[in-house]
Amino acid sequence: MKLGLVDVAAGYRGRPVVERVSVEVGSGSWLAVIGPNGAGKSTLLKAVAGLVGRTGEVLLDDRAIGSFGHRERARAVGYSPQTPALPDGLTVTDYVLLGRTPHLRALARESRHDLDVVTDVLARLDLAALAGRQLRTLSGGERQRAVLARVLAQQTSVLLLDEPTTGLDIGHAQALLELIDRLRKEDGTTVVSTLHDLTLAAQYADRLLLLDGGRVAATGTPAQVLTPELLSRHYAATVAVLSTPDGGRVVTPVRSTGAPTP
Repeated sequence: MKLGLVDVAAGYRGRPVVERVSVEVGSGSWLAVIGPNGAGKSTLLKAVAGLVGRTGEVLLDDRAIGSFGHRERARAVGYSPQTPALPDGLTVTDYVLLGRTPHLRALARESRHDLDVVTDVLARLDLAALAGRQLRTLSGGERQRAVLARVLAQQTSVLLLDEPTTGLDIGHAQALLELIDRLRKEDGTTVVSTLHDLTLAAQYADRLLLLDGGRVAATGTPAQVLTPELLSRHYAATVAVLSTPDGGRVVTPVRSTGAPTP
């Protein structure tokens, strides 16, 4: 499903945070939204998800998202927040099953298929051994994987993921991003994620959108956006951008020559 944003603006209590963002994400593509702290990345995802007031248009396959019914929208778009509020008293399985709600008829119970979807997602995110655990007993990284499991169990056409690797060690972060990459390639899932790790953004996303001060500073391929000049200007950082043998990009900080020796 193609996602389009046309002059999207959003904010809080009358204060603009994101202004005039226009971008198109093709079906099965991955757009990574990057930018310094406070640039408006999370607000942009919330605006697309309908969680904050906005102006401008959000289009799914050229259809205004406002014309979708609640259940239809929940089947089309899944959103994973960076800092979720988790309900108390639920096991991991019960929580992930909530992701199947848009697919159930009114008052219907989960089917064998719904349980199979949840079992598969738990296994893929290395949560099978924690299936019966209470959410409140999980570590930060385990809770983050449970949140992602719920949105993946929703099986939507569009995934909005706000810092999906927060709290994850490098192995679980890589496994998660590989799973998302496989979903978009095999099922045509469209992905929009915010990512602080610029190297991971370069490795997995087709295109990057660089936000600064709530406005689009640059869009394009990782090679076009991840340049020392742009990163220095918008992150106030000194970096080197290296090329891997397969043509990927690696962003690494470079110490100032005037830095004191320990």
